[in-house]
Amino acid sequence: MEACSDLEVDINGEETIFLNKQIICAYSGTLKKLLGKSTCSKGNVKVIFNDFPGGSESFELVSRFCYRNGEFTVMPSNVVFLHCAAKFMEVPKVLEQTEKCMVDIRYWAWPELLLGLKQCQELETSSEADSLAAKLMDALVEKLCLTVIEASPSSAASACSPDSSLFRFSCDSKSTESFKNSYARLTWWFDEVLVLSPGLVETFLKLMVSRKFDNLILSRFLFYYQKVKFCSASSNEKRKILEITIDTLCVLDRSCVPCKSLFGVLRLALGLHMNKSIMNKLELMIGHQLDQATLDNLLVPSPSKSSHLYYVNLVLRLTKAFLDGARGGSQLKKVASLIDQYIAEVAPDPCLKPSKFLSLLTAIPDSARESHEEIYRAIDMYLEAHAGLTNGEKLNLIRTLCNEKLSGESRGHISRNHKFQAIETPDEQQQEKQLVLRVEKVEISGENEKLKEHIEGIQWRVMELERACLKMQNQMEVIKKRSKNSSRGSNRSLPKLCS
Repeated sequence: MEACSDLEVDINGEETIFLNKQIICAYSGTLKKLLGKSTCSKGNVKVIFNDFPGGSESFELVSRFCYRNGEFTVMPSNVVFLHCAAKFMEVPKVLEQTEKCMVDIRYWAWPELLLGLKQCQELETSSEADSLAAKLMDALVEKLCLTVIEASPSSAASACSPDSSLFRFSCDSKSTESFKNSYARLTWWFDEVLVLSPGLVETFLKLMVSRKFDNLILSRFLFYYQKVKFCSASSNEKRKILEITIDTLCVLDRSCVPCKSLFGVLRLALGLHMNKSIMNKLELMIGHQLDQATLDNLLVPSPSKSSHLYYVNLVLRLTKAFLDGARGGSQLKKVASLIDQYIAEVAPDPCLKPSKFLSLLTAIPDSARESHEEIYRAIDMYLEAHAGLTNGEKLNLIRTLCNEKLSGESRGHISRNHKFQAIETPDEQQQEKQLVLRVEKVEISGENEKLKEHIEGIQWRVMELERACLKMQNQMEVIKKRSKNSSRGSNRSLPKLCS
């Protein structure tokens, strides 16, 4: 090629290639247009390409084709670069052969398809590369689906169930070995696909979902993909990886997405400040499975700007998502018990505002709680840590308790608990006065325990009535005050009469 070279071609500033003008222009419409009449003239000519697809490697492939007068083998390993370069240089004879090669794309081997996709990645933004990538990806997914079904047809059909024997370990060594072999046959492609860019992985997953590929396997791949790719990713790359993971998990069968793993993704997403729409999707998924969560899952540290120890607003949103799903029965009772445990955990936090604590107490419908023992103890701890609460704030918390759902021991404890007996309230002149709810200690022998509980119940109701009465008095005082102010304003607005 260098013996009669009179054309110097600079490829993207990475390499300079010397060619013969007449030979290359006989095939390339692009160079023929650029050189014009200088094709047949003597002297060297230089051409600079700044955005040649595939760089010097693909340019050399087309050049070899031209120098060998078309005697060049087009195969899966070179067709991507060759096709895109020929399109750029307008070499029809090359395009005929590359398109012919692509007709049999569905019969290519898995490594050939994967190599073609990797080459499409290297071409970056190119309409031709995008078109080829779509064909290659479709063939790759089709081959993967067939391979998995052939490897274990019965297992692939039933693996979506969390109780599937395919994903349960056995104490028997033979069963364990069989499990490993079956699992390997279904997940061998995990590491293979990791070489693809986030954009191509996203396309891959959408095709897999559209072909109804096993949801449990896809779920496991997503968590594996996120874990492996995070090791060397930048913050922006991590956000993209989580976005792909969350978007795909959203469309999978809920039973195939472990709640514990979702909380792991949540903690990562909170640290990366993901956009609100993605976070909403993730919280909705977790909320729908809140009955499977544990207390440790919920104890997410509060964002840096907040003074709370734990992220209370997050738990409130998860609870709302669960309730919006109209779940009841045993699931609702599980969540009620979980939230009560959480309330007890956050109650001693001195920075937790009474309005937030009250929101937690009322987040679950009262019908879901068979007992108020847990929330009574939580309120007791909260009042201990927040001695400066106003009368209204204390009353709001205490009103969430139901006498019928408290044990006799707890009702007796309340009657002796100073935090529940003395409540201060401001009057109109902001003067302090104290309402003392006196409950006499009842001394009854153990033989009349039922009578004791009955009397304590009456005492509790008396306390509730006194609180309600106090609230009504305060409301009446506010109404009177507003009425007086309104009357004074009306008098001032009357015009003076002329004498």
